Amino acid sequence: MIYLVRVNLDIEDKRPIKALRFQAAVETISGLLRRGYRVVIMSHFGRPTKPDRKLSLKRFQKPLENKLRQPVIFFPKFNFAKIRKTIESSKNAKVFLLENLRFSSKEEKNDAIFAKQLASLGDRYMNDDFATSHRKEASIVAITKFLPSIPGPTLLNEVHHLKKAAVHPQKPFTLIIGGAKIEDKIGVVKHLLPKVDYVLMGGGAANTFLKVRGVNIKSSLMEPDLLATARRLIKNKKIILPSDYHWQRNKIMDIGPKTSTLYAALIKKSRTVIWGGPMGYFEDKNFNTGSYKIARAVVASKSFSVVGGGETDSIIIDLGLQKKIGFLSLGGGAMLAFLAHKELPGLKALKIRY
Repeated sequence: MIYLVRVNLDIEDKRPIKALRFQAAVETISGLLRRGYRVVIMSHFGRPTKPDRKLSLKRFQKPLENKLRQPVIFFPKFNFAKIRKTIESSKNAKVFLLENLRFSSKEEKNDAIFAKQLASLGDRYMNDDFATSHRKEASIVAITKFLPSIPGPTLLNEVHHLKKAAVHPQKPFTLIIGGAKIEDKIGVVKHLLPKVDYVLMGGGAANTFLKVRGVNIKSSLMEPDLLATARRLIKNKKIILPSDYHWQRNKIMDIGPKTSTLYAALIKKSRTVIWGGPMGYFEDKNFNTGSYKIARAVVASKSFSVVGGGETDSIIIDLGLQKKIGFLSLGGGAMLAFLAHKELPGLKALKIRY
């Protein structure tokens, strides 16, 4: 039996073998192989509008072979009849890798014909790509109409832990919001505000709120289109903003020591913590103090913690704290959509309620 498996190989790392998403994909594939199934791997990389050799999934062929300890046959083109024939005739081969799905414009259009062609390559379908399940794409949604379909372990793990944190949180419940922009996180703040005890703001996301409060943020990053929303939300006393900052060339680059001390104290007494987005420009060692202090406070607390988003994950990994966090989400935008209680087409297609 052949399983078509949607995993997430949207990994920028030069050494993908160390990436959490890669490790999750390998674990899922290995599990299917141990149960005697053959596996066709489907994924995407980047946001190409046409075939681009720089974004080819061939880059993952060797790393997958090394980790799975067996050959991986790579298909560079979507010649479905030829692919199916190769799979059927390769009796000893167990793992096959399709080219970047987004090389076809039909993928992001959720095209039914493209989905049916993909489905022709296997007997069953597994979606183990939670991080892309907030998108309505052929390999995520339409394909479920043509094959018996199930969620994979990584996807189910994400849903379980995010539900635990957001749906039934233990109190006190603290939400930490940072990163460069607030636009993609504002839905999370709105939805969870009735449940949380504190919303700790940092990074560029805090600047729009600081502007509304009358703070001279000078040329710091902010989002003018969200000033009206920030003005409404700032009336809620649960939202706590930085009181001091580290500056560089008229731009706020990190939260200051008073703010990080206050935030750490609130985090340490929390029983549930959700953190999305760094407190500053942590990539520069001169401005990583706030983010690192928050990370250590989360670990030091007795809370059930959920940390997510590529940049936030990087902070945890940089400090070697990944095994001390309650749950490190690989979801990115999907995590934010889930926490904002938005519909995730990939979950709906699998009839997963949340």
